Amino acid sequence: MRWLQKVGRDLRTRQHIDAYALTVVVFAFAFLSIFSDTLDENLRWAVLFSGLGLLLYRLTLPEEPPEPHTGLLHDRSVYDVVPLSSLLAQARDVRVFAPSAVNLLSAQTCELMRNTVLARERGNVRIVILDPLEKAAVRQTAKQLDDSIEFPVQRLPAALEGTMERLRLMSAWRTAGDFEYRLLSYSPGFSLVLVDPETPRGRVIVEIHGFHNASTSSRMHLELTRGRDERWFTYWLNQFDHMWEAARRDDVRPSSAGAPPPASADAAEAQE
Repeated sequence: MRWLQKVGRDLRTRQHIDAYALTVVVFAFAFLSIFSDTLDENLRWAVLFSGLGLLLYRLTLPEEPPEPHTGLLHDRSVYDVVPLSSLLAQARDVRVFAPSAVNLLSAQTCELMRNTVLARERGNVRIVILDPLEKAAVRQTAKQLDDSIEFPVQRLPAALEGTMERLRLMSAWRTAGDFEYRLLSYSPGFSLVLVDPETPRGRVIVEIHGFHNASTSSRMHLELTRGRDERWFTYWLNQFDHMWEAARRDDVRPSSAGAPPPASADAAEAQE
């Protein structure tokens, strides 16, 4: 029954629809021809030649190159081969959860999102990070992410502070797309990156934090696609949606994030 599974997968991902539609028509005409002679002869030939033409057309198509890094398991080194820019090139919907997201939200990646996802009408970027006001959660997460790494290069509290400043600045950008971020009260032990998850080409990247790692880049990644891993793809998509609903909005207004502090009354009097 593998061919049925393949057909179902192709229909879900909207691949080869023309071939399946014409196949249904050809078989329908073949079935009717067995029990009826009333079908128009020209119509029969039209269907036959349509099927033959589609067959010849598909034979002339070049072989589709395999998708880059289509395997399930990776670590961060995969992005040395296939950079994040290739995932965002046509994306309109990006969702991220990470305790600090400091590695993902580099200046280069933020600029990349501004020029791709956020430059498009109906483009959308949603970021969730750990709430820096939840001191106990930050200490516990730092113990897992910092103290359990053999070769650390940064500390969570400082990274979280830097990310908060960057998110506040980004939320004040004027772009065609929408940008929003929220703060979660604790870390569930994984990170998520979702790219166009509502579309057939959707992709979900899950990073498992684990208990002990040589470095942050050595953590295991699961890369799921809707067509190949629909059950678990939907599972992780729902995980993000639940976190987004549970997370709170930042109390600091974006418009005032980069503004200088207001002058004191004495300073105002001095200026007068």
